[in-house]
Amino acid sequence: MSLIYLKRATAADVPAIMPIIANAKALLKADGSPQWQDGYPDEAAIRRDIMAQQSWLLMVDGQVAGTAAQVVGDDPNYHEIDGEGWHNTTAPYATIHRIALSAGFAGQHLSHYFFSNLISQAYQEGVRNFRIDTHAMNKRMQAIAGSLGYQYRGEIRVDEPGDNLRHAYELNLAD
Repeated sequence: MSLIYLKRATAADVPAIMPIIANAKALLKADGSPQWQDGYPDEAAIRRDIMAQQSWLLMVDGQVAGTAAQVVGDDPNYHEIDGEGWHNTTAPYATIHRIALSAGFAGQHLSHYFFSNLISQAYQEGVRNFRIDTHAMNKRMQAIAGSLGYQYRGEIRVDEPGDNLRHAYELNLAD
């Protein structure tokens, strides 16, 4: 059994993060998805996440196995949604963005650990509502979201270059 935990990323972690992002871009491209194929997320976006204390790493036996941003607060991309809409529009929520796992840890089902740790971290801070979005062609992320109890709520547009239509999901937890 491996030691798996979550820690905040620092600027010193950028050299470990960027190859994970590059691999995720290649995987999305191989799957035929246009998501992340226009330069985003780039190193500047990752550094902004770190400076805002929103960048997290999944650590496995002391190695960086994954990277994600978790933003607690209002996301302007989620103001307009086509479809069913958000079920909770009043309570604070956390959004998980730019999540990717290292190719060296593929097949270990670490995405569930990563999401669970991110959700637990925000839950400790009083957050009970979670949102995530992904491209319609990103079947991997859609499967993960569904397996974790996220519910499809409709479509949004994100402030990213290229094809920016995204499927939006929400998870509402009890106290």
